[in-house]
Amino acid sequence: MIERVNPPELGEPRGFSNAVVGTGTVVFLAGQTALNREGVIVGETVVEQFEKALSNLLASLAAAGGTPADLASLTVYIVDMDDYKANGREIGRVWKRLMGTDYPAMAGIGVSRLWDVEALVEVQGMAVLPSA
Repeated sequence: MIERVNPPELGEPRGFSNAVVGTGTVVFLAGQTALNREGVIVGETVVEQFEKALSNLLASLAAAGGTPADLASLTVYIVDMDDYKANGREIGRVWKRLMGTDYPAMAGIGVSRLWDVEALVEVQGMAVLPSA
């Protein structure tokens, strides 16, 4: 069970929740980039790579028995923050298509590069699955 908590004194969050309270089994999800099955980064743009990276993360979550609604926390590592922000609407559309309208507790962190030099974005998260 997950409850999203957004205290009114912090203002209305957009694209994230301020806190998430969960009861159940915690799943730690490794950072995922836009790697395909062959281990090659796919996608030329940050939007394409975000979609693949989030899809990879959700595949790991599904394999652990979870759904997008179980995602409690997500960190997005971003090589070019200006490019990411400039494409925010498109990234938001990808999010809604893959995740719906609920948001986990989130952070976006600018980095100089990721493990694979071609990677523009990486996502890492934690989920809370309902108790059996």
